[in-house]
Amino acid sequence: MPPFRLGLVGAGKIVRDQHLAAIRSTPGLELVAAADPHTSLEGVPGHASLEAMLSEEPSLDAVAICTPAHLRHGLARQALEHGKAVLLEKPPGATLAEVEDLKTLADARGSVLFAAWHSRFAPAVPLARQWLSERRVTGIEIVWHEDVRVWHPGQTWLWEAGGMGVFDPGINALSIVTRLFDTAFFLKHARLEVPDNCQTPIAARLHLRDGTGVPLDADFDFRHEDPPRWEMTIMTEEGRLELSGGGRRLVLDGEVAVDEPECEYPELYAHFHELLTTGRSDVDITPLRHVADAMMLGYREAVAPFHD
Repeated sequence: MPPFRLGLVGAGKIVRDQHLAAIRSTPGLELVAAADPHTSLEGVPGHASLEAMLSEEPSLDAVAICTPAHLRHGLARQALEHGKAVLLEKPPGATLAEVEDLKTLADARGSVLFAAWHSRFAPAVPLARQWLSERRVTGIEIVWHEDVRVWHPGQTWLWEAGGMGVFDPGINALSIVTRLFDTAFFLKHARLEVPDNCQTPIAARLHLRDGTGVPLDADFDFRHEDPPRWEMTIMTEEGRLELSGGGRRLVLDGEVAVDEPECEYPELYAHFHELLTTGRSDVDITPLRHVADAMMLGYREAVAPFHD
């Protein structure tokens, strides 16, 4: 089978740090073009817009949308309407309605759509899910702290409507925890800290519970000095699980079970290749729904103290 021909939309930091190497190391994928009005990628034919790339590269099979979230819906619709499969960087859209609209369009056209929650492909996540499936959970604590100046230098769109602020990294934690458990969690309280002249939070504390009352507490903060803390601790009646490094290290009852280098994006693109081969879509909006709930409830509780 010839490789699937892939185009990138957006050529920013995440593309240079992660997507390029992952695509080039994935058998069955060939990067043939990129579209970005402001910059280009060395060795990749560049175009000023997605429209130009689709016109000049009609044999493209798929596009990966790696722009800021508020731009993704229109670009993804354009690609789907041209019959292309679409990979959406996380978060897959600025709103739930945008992602649901894309899913409806992809289903109607029989196209592949992939909401790419990259943290779910961290090396320790599969074993953590398996271990937890055999135990009764009593509590979950998440700490997701990083320095916005290190991880998002100059990216002012984070503080605009649709930019999500601290939920841009925090949604990675939510994507992992919603992969670890099949049960639903429901937001009970949220406290957001929003800087002056910004529309999105720089810090957030969330308190959720599942249907049986198991608590999930999440602490997200963009003001943490490097190195980052991407950690979650899960207590069960039969032991304790600690996931750190964003999901690359797993400790079970004090014993290291997984400690591997970060490899999320190669695994993500291997999964995208599988979806392209089978013609299936993979679109889960659960992490984005939790952020939407937090934004709504957090602003409602903005003047009230956080409490359990």
